[in-house]
Amino acid sequence: MAIKDDITGIQHVGIPSVDLDKTIEFYKSLGFEEAGLFHNGENRCAFMRFGNLTIETWEGDPTARKAGAINHISLNTPDVEKAFADAKAQGLRMVNDEIQSIPSFWDKGIKFFNILGPNEETIEFCQIL
Repeated sequence: MAIKDDITGIQHVGIPSVDLDKTIEFYKSLGFEEAGLFHNGENRCAFMRFGNLTIETWEGDPTARKAGAINHISLNTPDVEKAFADAKAQGLRMVNDEIQSIPSFWDKGIKFFNILGPNEETIEFCQIL
């Protein structure tokens, strides 16, 4: 039996937080629900869940505050144009001035754009065409 046979999917993505309360509220604004809030010594750790995607975010550790250890989190969207308009209307920090595309991905390509979260993490909204 190979280790790949023990893996069923992504469990969570870890993102250390500068301000945990601000981070929780940001992810809630994207539709995530708080799945758990736990203490770890004097610090707190929150698990934010959207469907089968879980993000673990915690306070008390240094944060890179730039792309690095985690390059980005990709969220699927069925309508990237609507998502782009909604992100701009919500006042999110846009990385891209327009929707990007990579025609060589998958059968018909992808369209996507990126925003920045409160810890300078890159979040991609992607539509597989």
